[in-house]
Amino acid sequence: MVTTPAKDFLTRRLVAVELAAFMVVVVLIWLDEIIDIPFLVFGAAATPVNWRESLFETALIAPICLMIVYYTRVMVKKLKYLEGFLPICASCKKIRDDAGNWQQMEEYIGDRSEAKFSHGICPSCAKKLYPDLILDPDRLRGQGKPSSKAT
Repeated sequence: MVTTPAKDFLTRRLVAVELAAFMVVVVLIWLDEIIDIPFLVFGAAATPVNWRESLFETALIAPICLMIVYYTRVMVKKLKYLEGFLPICASCKKIRDDAGNWQQMEEYIGDRSEAKFSHGICPSCAKKLYPDLILDPDRLRGQGKPSSKAT
């Protein structure tokens, strides 16, 4: 599977955003405990600082964060795997591109890589297409000299 730097960057960025969101939650928990946000904003009864409760809540959030980041990475890997599939026609072997257009395989691959194509014919196709022609199997494989057999 080929990964591009852009996709790797997006994966890292997605994980960073998730981690940042969890950090915001943890910071809010601690800020609430230290400055008593309900007391300041809503005029609720003041509560004493309970660092053990905040520590406990942070300890609960940390594994959830790690689990979500882990599953995000797993899902991104699966997505990259699925992106690796090429929709190809079972009959004519044309490939469907991202725009939904069907292209000849050679054109599709040539547009996206440095591959060069050299066409030949395999022995089974040669027998099917040219049944009257007696062909030397060694010659079909690119070995040996032209056959002296003639019909």
